[in-house]
Amino acid sequence: MVQPSTLRNLIKPILVIALFGVCTLPAVAQRRILSGVDASNVPNDQQLSPMEEEMRVKRQIEAADKAHKENVNRARNLVALSESLVTTYKENKQLSREDLKKLERAEKLVKKIRDDAGGSEPETQPEEHPKDLPTALDRLLELADSLKQRVEKTPKHVVSATIIDEANVLLELIRIVRTMQARTS
Repeated sequence: MVQPSTLRNLIKPILVIALFGVCTLPAVAQRRILSGVDASNVPNDQQLSPMEEEMRVKRQIEAADKAHKENVNRARNLVALSESLVTTYKENKQLSREDLKKLERAEKLVKKIRDDAGGSEPETQPEEHPKDLPTALDRLLELADSLKQRVEKTPKHVVSATIIDEANVLLELIRIVRTMQARTS
């Protein structure tokens, strides 16, 4: 029969080993997950298997497809917001607080489209500015529709300087509309 003091002496090391094993499991699991997600972080001596590489490429393609669809949806929402602003202005001859929020939302959409296309803030300001609010709103709708068409036609892996330029013009136009509305309020 095993003596109780010997049993106590054996339990402590077994518990320590079990605790150590439980603590290392997340690290091992995380290393396996990371190796399947991004091959650029894997050292050269640990190359991915062909199946893992194929899965990684498929995930990249799916992510690019999803990002492109989101960008197209942003462009469509931008057109809808622009149409709403033009309609509201034609009916009321002014923009309400709700319309100004729509204008802010439109600005965020344009910035996201531009950023996804690889663009940034322009270095120069456009030369011509609309003279009045109705002209500015009509131009906003026209540019939003043009941008939507370009985003829809541009393949997902292409950086389009035209999209970036149009987005920057649209952002400047939104700022102009906001300034014009502030003067009329």
